[in-house]
Formats: sequence, structure tokens, C-alpha cells
Amino acid sequence: MPAYFIVDNEVTDPAGFEEYRKQVPATLELYGGKILVRGGQIQALEGDWKPKRIVVTEFPTIEQARRWYDSEEYRPLRALRLPTARGSVVLVEGA
Repeated sequence: MPAYFIVDNEVTDPAGFEEYRKQVPATLELYGGKILVRGGQIQALEGDWKPKRIVVTEFPTIEQARRWYDSEEYRPLRALRLPTARGSVVLVEGA
């Protein structure tokens, strides 16, 4: 069953974040991840949620997504992301 790694973030240091963006795709590929949504226009239709920037990445399974997130390949990139953007991250199993 597919799983989705969903990020709502606000980039606070565009120059620093650019290095993260350049390196992430290669790590995703190793774990079967595929970016479905990255940025783009957002229209909040209901509720109070005011997302800044949405990224949705699909993985073959929730276990594979966790392997990527906890991997040696992604760990240093996560350390690059944390000081350059703020927001929320969720992992959800799909249907």
C-alpha cells in the first residue's frame, strides 16, 4: 500500500534551502520515493489551515518511507532543512 510523506513548510533561508532541494531527489530514488507535489498554487477551501508550501512524496510503503526518513543518506539533508525552513511533516498510509 503506498504511503505519502507530506510537508507544509515555509522556507526561511532560500539560499540554504536550495542545497537541500538539490540533494533530496537522489536520496528519494534510492527508497522508491517520487515527488508528486512541490510548491504550486494553494487554495484553502475549508477550515483554518493556511499552508505556505506543500510537498507530497509517494513511497511504495509506509515502511519504505520511514527507511528513507531515518536513512544515512537523508539524515544530513534533514539537518540542512531544519534551520532553513519551518513547518510540519506527516507520513500517512494511502489506499
